[in-house]
Amino acid sequence: MIPMKFLTKFLNLFKFLILRNLLFVIFFILLAANIYPNPIEILGLWVTYDEIGGEKSVVEIFEDKGYFYGRIISLREPLDENGEKKKCHHCNGLERDKPMVGLVIIQNMIYDGEEFSGGSILDPLTGNIYKCRMETSSNGDKLKVRGIFGLFGRTQTWIRKK
Repeated sequence: MIPMKFLTKFLNLFKFLILRNLLFVIFFILLAANIYPNPIEILGLWVTYDEIGGEKSVVEIFEDKGYFYGRIISLREPLDENGEKKKCHHCNGLERDKPMVGLVIIQNMIYDGEEFSGGSILDPLTGNIYKCRMETSSNGDKLKVRGIFGLFGRTQTWIRKK
């Protein structure tokens, strides 16, 4: 026969272990929710910068049927040297000679739980299209956009427009 004192200590230890494990599970769920970006955080307006840190354009990130896209909505210098709206002269296909303002430069990005990938980004100055990956900072104010060509790539940090 098991003494009642031993049984009470065993049950108290068992309750403690269950409560501790439950708290660990809740903690890790909350931690995971803050580590991985929420796909909604990427939506909105982002300011892009040139190589010397000057504002270059504003890009709107939007979603359509589960895919994420980016469209230029304004340029620091919207006119070319002839005083006409800048156009994508080096682009191919349907984008050729379209005005840069309104041009969709990020296409078909999907959210995989950690980052946005699987799509492409267009450089309207050269017409080159690169594979793309994007991720937001922990506070959602910065967006790292990486264009990838083979083994090489380049990352820009965009800042959320207030």
